[in-house]
Amino acid sequence: RVWILFLLILTNRKNSGLYEDHLTILNDVNQTPILWKNKGDNATIHCNHTKGINYFQMYWYRQVPGENIKLIVFTTTAKPDHDFGDFDKKKFSATKPDAESGTFTVENLEPGDQGLYFCAVSQHSDTDTCGTYFGSGTKLTVLDPKREITPPTVKVFQPSSKECRNLKDEKERKKTLLCVARDFYPDHVSIFWQVNAKNVTKGVATDPAARLDDKTYFITSRLRVHAEVWTSPGTNFSCFVTFFDGNKTIIKDETVFAVEGMFMWNSEIT
Repeated sequence: RVWILFLLILTNRKNSGLYEDHLTILNDVNQTPILWKNKGDNATIHCNHTKGINYFQMYWYRQVPGENIKLIVFTTTAKPDHDFGDFDKKKFSATKPDAESGTFTVENLEPGDQGLYFCAVSQHSDTDTCGTYFGSGTKLTVLDPKREITPPTVKVFQPSSKECRNLKDEKERKKTLLCVARDFYPDHVSIFWQVNAKNVTKGVATDPAARLDDKTYFITSRLRVHAEVWTSPGTNFSCFVTFFDGNKTIIKDETVFAVEGMFMWNSEIT
């Protein structure tokens, strides 16, 4: 997600007025990671940084589904009035109490306000040599009062017996396991894989975002391994899905064994 954000910002550099050639995304900028609010509520995101008092300029960006990232407001301790550009001050507000902190508020939430909100800081410069540092983003969800908060169900599908069977080079033969998490609401989930109880990232491809199916969400992830790994007796493959229900994180998982492909267990951890 970080690299996608970086590229999106570069494509919008002419509209933002920032020196995007010098953007950096580090942990020195911290912001509220997740916000769940009901329709009609206000949502306030907090941001602070450890870059020092010289970084007294703060920017707030929004990226809603299907749109590029956009700069909403520029704030600074140097002047009390914040620059909202073309955005409505009745919809958005911001505070800048000191050089190292600030807040951003979305008023009277509507479903269309859902998305990712980013805080960025920079120091004043008359040249293009200063860096702009981004936080990791705030995921804002506007809850539908008619929908219940529901954790996902998880299913792992075995590789197809027909996959890559015609390849002559055995070393190139690979098998793909599919993990499907569905029937959850809202869409605050993440997925990771384990092989023999060890985390793996190589060969993993997960949907960039959950998709809405009627009233609930679903998401898929694939794990591609060498055919010899899949046919190694006793090897097990587990898909874990983490879900935040507003109070705690729930982990749902399913495990299958190589060769036999037998479903072994399904568990829930809170």
